[in-house]
Amino acid sequence: MKKYRLLSWNVNGIRAVSKKGFLEWFEKEQPDILCLQETKAWKEQLNDELINVPGYKSYFAEAEKKGYSGVVIYTKEEPIKIQYGLGIPQFDSEGRTIIAEYKNFVLYNIYYPNGKRSKERLQYKMDFYEAFRKHAADLKSKGKKIIICGDVNTAHKEIDLARPKANEKTSGFLPEEREWMDKFFNEGFIDTLRMFTDAGELYTWWDMLTRARDRNVGWRIDYFFISDNLRKNITNAFIMQDVMGSDHCPVGIELKI
Repeated sequence: MKKYRLLSWNVNGIRAVSKKGFLEWFEKEQPDILCLQETKAWKEQLNDELINVPGYKSYFAEAEKKGYSGVVIYTKEEPIKIQYGLGIPQFDSEGRTIIAEYKNFVLYNIYYPNGKRSKERLQYKMDFYEAFRKHAADLKSKGKKIIICGDVNTAHKEIDLARPKANEKTSGFLPEEREWMDKFFNEGFIDTLRMFTDAGELYTWWDMLTRARDRNVGWRIDYFFISDNLRKNITNAFIMQDVMGSDHCPVGIELKI
């Protein structure tokens, strides 16, 4: 039996968070795998201490546009295989996905699109959701055990945001976005946090402009999902609401395989 502790965090800029104690936090936590989203940097723009963290291999996916999107996986165990993107150019150009295959599972680290900017971006988000769903479902049909983490940019249920009624027409809580999540879960994927608690006021993102975090007026839009063939392996899922440095907080899971 091997124990794993995985953490995921939308850092809203890796260079920005590195000035707010990120590396000290990382060293203290020592997860087996750390996935970051919205790194907003090309690897060549980063100093060595962010690329070569002692004890970890790092893998960066970058957007073609500088200072935008981007994800990274830091991992103690070297993956068998790393894939950047879903194999679809319109999505892969934004550096949103890394898929790491390990002996015991396949891990997706994803920064899902935000649909708030325009109708076009909402459509892009829904198209990305579908492309991802098909990719994950195909892997699952081959018997793979799958872990998915990242900023999904949608709150699933009313309990997952502080002000559901006020946001019914806002991207991030639209009926079609929530229905997509229902469909995804109905295909045999699980929201890990809800395996352990049905409590409210567990949020992962707060609007910085309105100082919403001080009042905990937030949204739960960062998740760990698993395929149902891993259900028995998950021992814990949690949110680290007291970790500062970004407008999001980290989320995590623990499992035994």
